Amino acid sequence: DMSQAAQAAQDKINRELFVGNTPPGTSEALLMQFLNGAMRRVNLCPPDATPILQCRINQKFAFVELASIEYANKALNLNGIPFLGAILKVARPSKYAGPHVQAQTWQQFTGQPLPPGVSSSIVDASAEEKVNRELFVGNTTPEMTESMLRDFLGRAMEQVGLTTMPGNPITACRVSGKFAFVELRSQQEAANALNLNNIPYLGTSLRVGRPSKYTGPETPHGNWEDILAKFMSGELQLKNVSAATEAPAPVAQPAAVGVRPTPVVELKHMLTQQDLKNDAEYNDILEDTRDECSSFGTLKNIVIPRNGLGATKIFLEYLTVEDAGKAIAGLAGRTFDGRKVEAAYFDEVRFANNDYAD
Repeated sequence: DMSQAAQAAQDKINRELFVGNTPPGTSEALLMQFLNGAMRRVNLCPPDATPILQCRINQKFAFVELASIEYANKALNLNGIPFLGAILKVARPSKYAGPHVQAQTWQQFTGQPLPPGVSSSIVDASAEEKVNRELFVGNTTPEMTESMLRDFLGRAMEQVGLTTMPGNPITACRVSGKFAFVELRSQQEAANALNLNNIPYLGTSLRVGRPSKYTGPETPHGNWEDILAKFMSGELQLKNVSAATEAPAPVAQPAAVGVRPTPVVELKHMLTQQDLKNDAEYNDILEDTRDECSSFGTLKNIVIPRNGLGATKIFLEYLTVEDAGKAIAGLAGRTFDGRKVEAAYFDEVRFANNDYAD
């Protein structure tokens, strides 16, 4: 029975916890013994119980599976426990969608101070803080994948100066039917990201707001139109846009509204007629582009027409629409010899027929 299998899978997620910051070389048996012992010692379980049944370790973190949901809820209080010179972070896995359970840090629970020189930010990144860093994204469409949304929204924030430090501010995204949740790396950037509300993407306007379980203060913010208006009037100085003349397009739209997502990407303004004349140079460009664009996904084919209507354009054919979306998010808006690159989906039937006209 499918629903029973789904129920069992969900039950397992509700019994699992993420253990971060584990020291290199930690063994699964040792970590399980240590955490089971800690739970018995502070009466989070009876003295003869074994609440943690299984453990799997990766380089920097582990997952533990508890015998019951109740034990998993109680084990959240291990967050911040010192272990072999490290401070373990214990939290729900990102797939957890159950109710928010109130828990304390190990320090609050036991009254022990943090070891000297350890920042409390490690343990404060608890579920409560996560709610303040999460946003709801409504009005998504089925072709929008987690990586596409993360890249698109993160890039939009970077381009209009809504980030507080370099790099993509969105650390995670989970898509569920008609909506998604994104998690930002700081509470400040989550508040800033509310200004993305109504941003157009793939032919729809995304709704961006706080999740229903948010109970914090109301954050004053504008919508994407307001941000663009401020940007155009010069009130908002963008970090990486060279001149105000480019104002109407601060965010590289991964797709013109008319073009549905396909596995084929068209790049414009990367090459000049001059680049195509010399054979050796042309072959270098072909190889460089292949290397560069393979980093976004599985590249099946690359076509750089040397004459005709497609000359100076580059066409990339990826294995999947998702890979193509990553390439667009990664390449659009880059400058190449002072020219701004345009990247968009291209009709795969026309591509197959070598029809490269605009």
